[in-house]
Amino acid sequence: MNSIAETCNNLKREYDGCFKLWFSEKFLKGDLDDSMCSNHFKLYNQCLQQAMKDQNINIDEVNMAHLGTEQEKKTED
Repeated sequence: MNSIAETCNNLKREYDGCFKLWFSEKFLKGDLDDSMCSNHFKLYNQCLQQAMKDQNINIDEVNMAHLGTEQEKKTED
């Protein structure tokens, strides 16, 4: 799956590849140290945040928890 911003697609692929390798080769074997992909994540996250600003997406609204709140119940009606 592509990123929300085309400009972030390569960074997403790099992070996804690193994560899959970490998950299968480290995590599933009991190594919980997730620092292996931290730089990939940092770069991808920075790209996403810039893309969200460029697309006028409010980061605070994206990070807001909705599940189980009164706001979620109001949208079900």
